[in-house]
Amino acid sequence: MRRRARLEDPGAELLGHFGSLWERYGRVTLMVLGGLVAVGMVLFLMWRGRAAAEDQAAGRLGEASILYWQGDYARSLELAKQVGQQFPNAPSGLDAHRLAADAAYWQGDFKTAVAEYRTYLAHAKRGILADAARRSMAYALESAGQYQEAGSLYDQLVGTFDRESSAEFLAAAARCERAAGRRPEAAKHLQRLVDEFGETSFADLARVQLAELSSATH
Repeated sequence: MRRRARLEDPGAELLGHFGSLWERYGRVTLMVLGGLVAVGMVLFLMWRGRAAAEDQAAGRLGEASILYWQGDYARSLELAKQVGQQFPNAPSGLDAHRLAADAAYWQGDFKTAVAEYRTYLAHAKRGILADAARRSMAYALESAGQYQEAGSLYDQLVGTFDRESSAEFLAAAARCERAAGRRPEAAKHLQRLVDEFGETSFADLARVQLAELSSATH
């Protein structure tokens, strides 16, 4: 019996040690696990709520897109603005501002177009759609008579797309500078167009305009 007791004593001592640890830290462990479960539930509910919001926003944005391609810019603008306001944190809610800007532009409402492009670009910094929005915003700014900002934006877009587009942007920047009465700056853009993009369809007209500017200064 003594030998048997001696064999069992280490196991009993180990169990007693674990029992002591559980008494000390068991409640803390349960609290931590409970907190992790609660955080997990909150994150899951947030994800599910965002997914549901995105589904709703995407559905309504799809309706606004159909109206846009049908040429009903007024209704498309109204619906797109509603989507942007109701679902500001959903991806489709953000994209709604770009669609609203496009619809406003084709209605000739350049002020609204610029405002909606600004809202979209404040969140969409990079990518093809962001660059396309900057391009459209430059045209909207020019149409609104904001030549200096439009010209600066055109200049920033050079090299973003293909070479023909880059030549187009330089020609547009020169056009804005001329409209603002800044002929030397216009000539610089035209000269760059001829020097760097001389094979494009915009180059011949740029050469003619350069000659006109040169003769006007003499």
